Amino acid sequence: MLDICLLGTGGMMPLPYRALTSLMVRYNGSNILIDCGEGTQNQIRLQGWSFKNIDLLCITHFHADHISGLPGLLLTMGNAERTEPLTMIGPKGLAKVVNSLRVIAPELPFDIEFIELEEPESTFELLGLRINAYRVNHRVTCYGYSIELDRAGKFDAERARALGLPVQNWNLLQHGETVEFEGKTYTPDMVMGAPRKGLKLAYCTDTRPCDVIVKYAEDADLFICEGMYGEPDKIAKAKEHKHMTMQEACELSVRAKAKRLWLTHYSPATAKPKVFLDVLKSICPEVWICKDRTELELTFED
Repeated sequence: MLDICLLGTGGMMPLPYRALTSLMVRYNGSNILIDCGEGTQNQIRLQGWSFKNIDLLCITHFHADHISGLPGLLLTMGNAERTEPLTMIGPKGLAKVVNSLRVIAPELPFDIEFIELEEPESTFELLGLRINAYRVNHRVTCYGYSIELDRAGKFDAERARALGLPVQNWNLLQHGETVEFEGKTYTPDMVMGAPRKGLKLAYCTDTRPCDVIVKYAEDADLFICEGMYGEPDKIAKAKEHKHMTMQEACELSVRAKAKRLWLTHYSPATAKPKVFLDVLKSICPEVWICKDRTELELTFED
């Protein structure tokens, strides 16, 4: 199960009714934060979620609306008596940028471990999840992220009994461990069925449409994508500034066969993005025009 909250949905600058884009994911007692624009910690507080348990922070790129809330958040985490290390993933230069911002947050009771992205695509196994980072097409180096939670096959009790394994060994095999019993070795594949469908979340902002987004959003249970502009006459502006229109995001979601699309990162000039909903649904029926702190609990199919 993944708990997901789109903390803010604004791009470029915060508005009284719209915070800057940031996403928080909770899984198994840990929190993952993607981007940290101005006001992110206020949105976390309004949601009623915890600062202390943020164990992974992913940065898409180094524009201020995606990172300027970081010093305040780090200080708040420190004041919450956090001592465990924080892992941060982001483009090359991440340590330099974060340490520069920390001039106003110099003393923290926890270490920061940096993972700097240099390859177009990278995969990490962290917190029991698969984290994929993929470079997109913006004016500066920018990455999208996908989060995948695998699900093992069903435990076959009849096969375990047929092997003569005592019940007390079953739990170890269910959790992927090898068991030694009466001189024989038993592995999980001997008692587990084929892997079942897991969960997948894909996230990208600040980019033109590109094939790599479709690759990592393929069959996603939830695809979160920027919809900077809704007006048809803004396509030239979107191309000039390397952003995406709502219609283009819908087209990507359809290509990726994502189950649900959440739009975010609206232009400050777009006061009422829901006026475009009927047109967007004609392209992608499962599109949502999200507002701040839209949340969802992703659960396994069965």
